[in-house]
Amino acid sequence: MPGRGPRPSRATSTFAYGAAVGLAVDLLAGDPRRGHPVAAFGRAAGAVERRLWRDDRGRGALHTALCAGGTVALGALAARAVRDSRPASVALTAASVWAVVGGTTLGREARAIGGALEAGDLEVARERMPHLVGRDPQALDGPAMARAVVESVAENTSDAVVGALFWGAVAGVPGLLGFRAVNTLDAMVGHRSPRHRRFGWASARLDDVAGWPGARLTAVLAAAAGGNPGGAVRAWRQDAGRHPSPNAGPVEASFAGALGVRLGGTLSYGGRVEHRPVLNGAGRAVEVADIDRAVRLSRRVTGLTLAVCVGGRLIADAVSARKRRSA
Repeated sequence: MPGRGPRPSRATSTFAYGAAVGLAVDLLAGDPRRGHPVAAFGRAAGAVERRLWRDDRGRGALHTALCAGGTVALGALAARAVRDSRPASVALTAASVWAVVGGTTLGREARAIGGALEAGDLEVARERMPHLVGRDPQALDGPAMARAVVESVAENTSDAVVGALFWGAVAGVPGLLGFRAVNTLDAMVGHRSPRHRRFGWASARLDDVAGWPGARLTAVLAAAAGGNPGGAVRAWRQDAGRHPSPNAGPVEASFAGALGVRLGGTLSYGGRVEHRPVLNGAGRAVEVADIDRAVRLSRRVTGLTLAVCVGGRLIADAVSARKRRSA
């Protein structure tokens, strides 16, 4: 009778069960309307910024270290406090996953804008755009808003779901919370405004590093889960490197190829016009119906990410067990 394979480690089973429960809670409930932990972190980080701000990279690096490092330390302390109880560890992981992922709310906001565009109500669509997109909605017509929403769904699939799950698989609760802290800091101070050009440099660079693996995993899974794997890979290889963001480029290009649409081009942030490269130039212009297609692709990528992350941990457990037996 063949023997059973090595059992998954406690850390792996805790992550697997906790992540599955956390994603299920997000699917059923989405983000809370009040008292969201990420919003609380943002207020705390804003208070630290007000105390530390100088037009200086060193002060910005200190701000990043205190906010991101403090969040990682808090996650480590919480995980340590419940490590002797498997149910409590799973519950903490589930709560952390629910707190840091935002796939359901991302889809709801995207579809709400899509519904307004479908009804021809551009003003309602513009009112909802700031919930999802940082660019100036008054500068966008209907097709431009649809394109912006698809781009945001693609980028936030990486930032709000895949990246967090990847670091959760690598480092547990501290990884989950730390990634979300870094990503939030980049959104707060990482942009190139006059106030944050130097102060936000460290947050922006750290977000580039932390987001690198999740962005590539998102691009791979979008190609696998979309309707045109060859087109997704081709767009990624040809166009991603021309995007100003090292992480958004692969994700948006892969989504564009998978959906068969063109992304990128001219956009406006707070009155500042940017001319970004076109991604998947062979594709057609984005239509309102593509918003729902992008959301469905995002959900498939989320499910595959959980499977890949758990599978990766199981492989690591098997390799570790083999090394112990051969030692």
